[in-house]
Amino acid sequence: MLVAAFTWGDLWRLALAVFLLATGLASAYALVRLGGTVGRLSALIKGTEEALLPVITKVGGSVDRVNGQLDKVDRITDSAVDAADGVDTAVRAVSMAVTRPVQKVSGFAAGISYGAADFKARRDWRHAVQAGKEAAARREQELLEELRDAGSRG
Repeated sequence: MLVAAFTWGDLWRLALAVFLLATGLASAYALVRLGGTVGRLSALIKGTEEALLPVITKVGGSVDRVNGQLDKVDRITDSAVDAADGVDTAVRAVSMAVTRPVQKVSGFAAGISYGAADFKARRDWRHAVQAGKEAAARREQELLEELRDAGSRG
């Protein structure tokens, strides 16, 4: 008579118990599998850490050595720039020291040449001197313009 004592309320309690038991077993199985996966992941991370730390250390040392070499190159380029500036200053000083005397000598030569030619043609000393002075001034101005043009091209 045990069968007659079984009611619908007992049935749903039995179904709930079976469901909860199945859910518990499935959750336990999933957690065991998840634990295994976490263990493998932990081993992977530990192995990666052991393999990468020496590589990272070596890369850090290499970067330090490269930075040292770059500092040396920087000092070399600074020295080269300073040397080029020194040479530029020296060339400018020599150029300025030589330019004016060359202008005067060139003007003097042009003045003598034009003055002599004018004296030979006109036989007038004052006119020859004036023509020589004008020719000298023109030649000095031409030379100044030539030097200015050469400086602006270079």
